[in-house]
Amino acid sequence: MRALWTAATGMQAKQLDIDVIANNLANINTTGFKKSRVDFQDLMYQTVRVKGAPNTQENQIPTGIEVGLGVRPAAVQKLFFQGDAYETGNPLDIAIEGDGFFQVLLADGTIGYTRDGSFKLDAQGRIVTSDGFPLEPPITVPQDAESITIGQDGTVTAKIAGETEPQELGVIELARFINPAGLQSIGRNLYVATVASGEPQVGTPGFDGLGTLAQGFLETSNVQVVEEMVRMISAQRAYEINSKAISVADEMMSIANNMKR
Repeated sequence: MRALWTAATGMQAKQLDIDVIANNLANINTTGFKKSRVDFQDLMYQTVRVKGAPNTQENQIPTGIEVGLGVRPAAVQKLFFQGDAYETGNPLDIAIEGDGFFQVLLADGTIGYTRDGSFKLDAQGRIVTSDGFPLEPPITVPQDAESITIGQDGTVTAKIAGETEPQELGVIELARFINPAGLQSIGRNLYVATVASGEPQVGTPGFDGLGTLAQGFLETSNVQVVEEMVRMISAQRAYEINSKAISVADEMMSIANNMKR
């Protein structure tokens, strides 16, 4: 019976939907996290009666009969719209206002990309992520620096003890992609470029479509709890309805088998 397999695809699809929603909710307090959404497609159709087939010498069938065979997940897409920003007062906390990603040097020598601007200093004075990955290009803060200032354009300066003029330490560059949804998530708030994302376009914050930087702020996740709860209830109800369809199909098969005896 087609209904058994069709409803089963619906249950599998909604299970994936719940998995994605659960991950969104689990990361509601993750800095710079971007929520995901599942896109679905209907499966192939079985044609029982062809549309436009001749009915009589002068008439044709206007609609025909097509029976769908279920649903499948087509994509799980990251949605990179801006999250809210909140003030921390920490000079090494940086939020991106607009498009772009921070660049960090990963352990294997490749470049990772992140929206998480909760940076720290390592033992060498380099600005690094919570996992110790340094900014790219690297910026090192002198040991005798009294304060650090990060401008909207990414210029990093430090007030050095005994000096009247601040010393420029470097510039934080951002990268943007023509298709950020094509980036691969590798955990730890990091992404890596893929063929689908395209090559990174690196530049100075505030120019060429890149966002500006806000020192002392962090970007929250863009997950909306109410929206995710509504999606979760909808997915749960759809799962229950597909489960009911399987039960009904099973009962119909049981009745049909009893009639044959």
